[in-house]
Amino acid sequence: MTNAASDAPVDAVREDDLRWMREALALAESARDVLGEVPVGAVLVDAQGQCIGRGMNRTISDHDPTAHAEIIALRAAGQTAANYRLPGSTLYVTLEPCAMCAMALVHARVARVVYAADDPKTGAVHSVFELLQSEHHNHRIEVSAGVLADDCGSMLRDFFRARRGRKLALTSENPSP
Repeated sequence: MTNAASDAPVDAVREDDLRWMREALALAESARDVLGEVPVGAVLVDAQGQCIGRGMNRTISDHDPTAHAEIIALRAAGQTAANYRLPGSTLYVTLEPCAMCAMALVHARVARVVYAADDPKTGAVHSVFELLQSEHHNHRIEVSAGVLADDCGSMLRDFFRARRGRKLALTSENPSP
């Protein structure tokens, strides 16, 4: 059995998906541990299987609402490829892309997106919107979901539980008048 997009054996494609998603997961850990950001990481790989861009959430650190992991990875890949179009590329990301990131991926002509955890509040691949495969666009993106979903989902849940715990502790220490 082969994957129609690459004619590679399905097992080989799956192993690559795991390899690159593990790298995205490591970037998410860095976003959380080093920057205190929401733990999302992204890796963009070209058609030859070479990493051309990496990103982690930096919205708080950079004071930039567009500094999502996917956008950072796209910017780096554009510089590496010396092109704003990235045909044949695959993005690996730990959380389902939002609408902003999904449309950037469409405009960049990314061929495939592999994501881990669904985002039931702002996901623009399947959860809330379906922008990557919309018939309204002249470019559609192949999607694979759920690769290392448990690991990535746990990291996100733990991050937000800890954040809520800190807010509750601060609120109880300094009750309002």
